[in-house]
Amino acid sequence: MAEHPPRYAVYFIPAADSALYRFGSAVLQYDCYTGHAVRPPREFDSQPEEWREATEEPRRYGFHATLKAPFYLAPSSSEAQLVSAFHSFAAISRAVATVLPVVTLLSDFTAIVPEHPSPTVNALAADCTTIFDAFRAPMSPQERARRLATDLNQSQIENLGRWGYPYLFADFRFHMTLTGKVAASRREQTVSVLRDLFQQFCNGPIAIDRLALTRQDTPASAFRVLSTTPLQGVREDG
Repeated sequence: MAEHPPRYAVYFIPAADSALYRFGSAVLQYDCYTGHAVRPPREFDSQPEEWREATEEPRRYGFHATLKAPFYLAPSSSEAQLVSAFHSFAAISRAVATVLPVVTLLSDFTAIVPEHPSPTVNALAADCTTIFDAFRAPMSPQERARRLATDLNQSQIENLGRWGYPYLFADFRFHMTLTGKVAASRREQTVSVLRDLFQQFCNGPIAIDRLALTRQDTPASAFRVLSTTPLQGVREDG
């Protein structure tokens, strides 16, 4: 295996021409479809460095919601096989959820979440976790130790051991990250600015109706969309 093989992940990423994606990519100042930088919103002009720093961590992942967390390919798998499985999975008929998105604070970072939890979205994430795990290489001892050093509960530790990621199933929460950790003194202002900006772009429900397979070439590079496809199914009310 190469010293630094690529990592892959399965995400929900809004369509590149959608208002939601224009909002998210502007906030993060990165377009994971093209790999190019994006001009930040003018609302950031008064504190450009503060906003640049606040969005640094999520920027390298692109604007997304995680459905299968980043993983290295197992030695027995190829990228072509993963891409094929990705499209086959998306072609399975399933319910497609519609949710009402809101900007909120999750612990110490900001994100877009559904106003109400969606069992359909949770089921999609669970299916992505289990189906694509066949392509995942075992977690390295270093990565396991790093994860265990965070504050995990028992079910999260069990998820980590079995699936290589702690926040799954009952511990999963669909979210689209907008910032990294925000200092307590800046949280109220940060959420207020992002909520006001979000309302300029999005004022209604969104359908979780597509998947993106993304790739990170090296640990220092950002994730980019490798393939994207709509989900087949019947849309339901959120």
